Amino acid sequence: MDMRGSMMNMRKSMDVMKPSGDIDYDFAIMMRAHHQGAIDMAKLELKKGQDPEMKQMAKEIIAAQKKEIVTFDEWLAAHPKPSK
Repeated sequence: MDMRGSMMNMRKSMDVMKPSGDIDYDFAIMMRAHHQGAIDMAKLELKKGQDPEMKQMAKEIIAAQKKEIVTFDEWLAAHPKPSK
């Protein structure tokens, strides 16, 4: 897997999501996928990257995005997908 492949996986997971009609729900579910894509990219940087500054940034991104995913997961658990 390379960065492009990682981006394509994120895009694919977002493309299959159908709008629910609830902007808050759609925002949370799509941003969760977007954040997971950022984590996947950062993990590639840690695995294959050479630059210490970029590797440190990748570590920080992973930590921040994981925290935000937890927040999205908590919100989504409290707000089930609306039925049309």
